[in-house]
Amino acid sequence: MIVPPTIVVPCGSFFLGAVSSDKYADAAELPRRRVEVGSFEMGIHPVTNLEWAAFASGLQGDLSLPVTNDPKLPVTNVSWHDAQAYLAWLRCGTGKSWRLPTEIEWEYACRAGSETLFPQGEDLSPIDANFLYDESLERIGPGHLTPVGFYPSNAWGFHDLLGNVNEWTSSPWTRSHELLATIVPGLFTIRGGSWDGLPRLLRPSWRDGLAETTRSDHLGFRVARGG
Repeated sequence: MIVPPTIVVPCGSFFLGAVSSDKYADAAELPRRRVEVGSFEMGIHPVTNLEWAAFASGLQGDLSLPVTNDPKLPVTNVSWHDAQAYLAWLRCGTGKSWRLPTEIEWEYACRAGSETLFPQGEDLSPIDANFLYDESLERIGPGHLTPVGFYPSNAWGFHDLLGNVNEWTSSPWTRSHELLATIVPGLFTIRGGSWDGLPRLLRPSWRDGLAETTRSDHLGFRVARGG
């Protein structure tokens, strides 16, 4: 069994949602509010083809090996339910409480104590993350997935939280951060942005909702446990 490496995230609090200077913020990223977060563990990088293959090599059909077998690339074309099947396999094999991170945990780990537009500051450079276009729609990125860990980690040691693949979370989709916001049935929240996006879609506060059966070449996940 291959178990994805994790980092322990310390307990603390942070402001969830778009920063006040963010001209790209929309209603889904508001209101900005302080949130307390307990300690948990989260994958250093998205689950890779190598890690997925350890689970899926004996399976048939939709959960079989991905189209590309490059072991260092993040696995893609996995639905929310596919991710749940992988996590159930990890729980069975290790006896530990593996799960998807919540979107609050994801943003907390992504920000890593920062309160700027991006964890690195007010701008995002193509040396910071894997994305395709700048805000003028000029192509500046590689235009394909890159191996996990290719870009620098954030302040807490996580790789690829921004760019490369969008990531499933365990959180049902809501259209705002209101405490009593209505859950949209059948949709789950994704975070992070992907290799074919542009900086506004890689902001730590950016979020979107996808049908739980969605599979695409820019959609993956990372693991969490505890908390």
